[in-house]
Amino acid sequence: MKLVSWNVNGIRSVLGKGLHDMLATAQADIVCFQETKARQEQVGATFDGYEIYWNAAEKPGYSGTAIFTKTTPLSVRNGIGHDHHDREGRVITAEFADYYVVNVYVPNSQRELTRLDYRVNSWGPDFLAYLKELEKTKPVIFCGDLNVAHKEIDLARPKGNINNAGFTPQERASFDTYIGGGFIDTFREFQPATGHYTWWSYQSNARERNIGWRIDYVCISPALRPRLKDAFIWPHVTGSDHCPVGVVLE
Repeated sequence: MKLVSWNVNGIRSVLGKGLHDMLATAQADIVCFQETKARQEQVGATFDGYEIYWNAAEKPGYSGTAIFTKTTPLSVRNGIGHDHHDREGRVITAEFADYYVVNVYVPNSQRELTRLDYRVNSWGPDFLAYLKELEKTKPVIFCGDLNVAHKEIDLARPKGNINNAGFTPQERASFDTYIGGGFIDTFREFQPATGHYTWWSYQSNARERNIGWRIDYVCISPALRPRLKDAFIWPHVTGSDHCPVGVVLE
């Protein structure tokens, strides 16, 4: 099973920037999109071979997630069961025979850290509790834009970004709770080196210079580790300020 995750920064925008080509090349069984910024009826495109499930934010043109799958899920759920979190379309869960796939777009703490407290002390614990509740039934794959570079090797300029949104001690500690809860950062199972990023600023030719951040992840329950055969980042895929990431499970 191949799963690909991509923050498209507007699915209607990336439609004209190679989305169909990416899907054709990837040949993924499941594709999770974040920051779709659209309702289903606004997209106006067909995607042969995939069933599509959407979770749009109440606010037009904001946030949103979607799952494209070649296998019909046993069930699909929007949100994590907390109304104050679920208005922004940030989580969609598809249940399959052997695991849950949770597609997530974690709230950004914002430039002035105006949402840091909400993100770390409200969203983070509630999302982790949701994952652990699912895990009581079957293993979990959660993927998406987690809006944090976990360790210094996960961004090009760590010293210059300490206390900036996405690299505050609080956000990094919040990510630690996933690892402490047993979840595995799949990419780091294969690649221990720095220089591998998933997001680049549009400014100063950051992508061409590879001045980036790794803030997009696929994490799995320990029970799935024996089936993990590969984890990857595709920086060659353009169209968004993020690039796709993914895994292959036996």
